[in-house]
Formats: sequence, structure tokens, C-alpha cells
Amino acid sequence: MSKGLEFDPGFAPYIMAFQGTVEYLYSDINRFKNLSQKKVKFMQYHKKILEVFNNNVGFYTGCLMWAAYIKTQKEQPILNNGYLGLEYKEEENTPETDFTLRFIELFPKDMQYFLGKKFEFEPELKKLTEMYREFLVINKGFVEAKNNTDIKLPEGMLTEDAQSFKEKIDSVIKEGDLSKLLEFISLICPKEK
Repeated sequence: MSKGLEFDPGFAPYIMAFQGTVEYLYSDINRFKNLSQKKVKFMQYHKKILEVFNNNVGFYTGCLMWAAYIKTQKEQPILNNGYLGLEYKEEENTPETDFTLRFIELFPKDMQYFLGKKFEFEPELKKLTEMYREFLVINKGFVEAKNNTDIKLPEGMLTEDAQSFKEKIDSVIKEGDLSKLLEFISLICPKEK
């Protein structure tokens, strides 16, 4: 008999601080008064910003996949849930996902403004971020998640292949690049109509 299921299947070492990184890079861009200098800085930073974004949304994808996977297992305790027993405050639970949703809306405008390039995120990235935000809210930040059966999944999330998610997550963790989890977004996120 297994002793339980890990809260984090191994994502922690590969998480990048999305909001902090983006705010830092934009503050560096905005320290210049001259638009052409701002454009040069944005040109230097936009790929790094997108790399951190993809890592972040890949992490959201992985968390949802992991939750779906552990729901397929018989009832077991969740191990190493650092949130268990804490007080839940929604306003402290969702700022990063709210920031990510604002970023998805505003970054294409910055690409147009600074680089003169048309840019759009895939609609599934916004849908996935909204699902992850819902996941955090319906689970109240996991402050009451003692067992895998306590975990709730967002409405409309696809789970048909959930049994295979652990293997996919493990292979990405071996590579150490959470953005690779975006390859599996269609397994959990319904296509936009």
C-alpha cells in the first residue's frame, strides 16, 4: 500500500517567478524616456518574457494534469501540502493568475507598439489560465486538501486520458522545462469554438 500522493510531483525546482520577472524587465524598459531606446530594450527582452510566460502556463497545465491524475487513484493522503491548515484568502490566492490574464490581454499590444508585429496568444492559453484560476478558487488554495478525493477539478476540464498524465509529467520533469507541458494542453482544455 502506498503512503500517499505528493502534492507537487516535481515542478518546484523549475518554476520561474513570472510576475516578478515581467515587472522587473518592464521596469528596465520603462526607465528610458526615449521611445527608440525602449523599443531596443523590448526587442532584447520579449523572448525572455515569452519564455517565462510559457514556463508559467506550462506549470498551470501540469498542476491541472496532476490533479486529474491523482483523482484517478484510490483515496490516499496528499503528502507535503504546505497549504494544509492555513487560512484561505482568495485575494492572496489569485493575484498571479489575474496578472497572467492581464498579460495575455496586454502583451500583444506591446508587441505591436514596440516591434510593429502582430502577435496573438492561442485562445487555449487564456482558457487554461482561467481554468487554473477556477481550480485555485474551488479548492480554496488547498488549505483543506488532506486526501486526493478532496481535490476538485474545474468545470469543463477534460480528463479522459488522466491515467496517462503521470507518465507525461514525469518525462517533462526529467527535461526540466515546464513549457513542454503546453504540448498536452489539448488533453485537458476544451477547444475554443
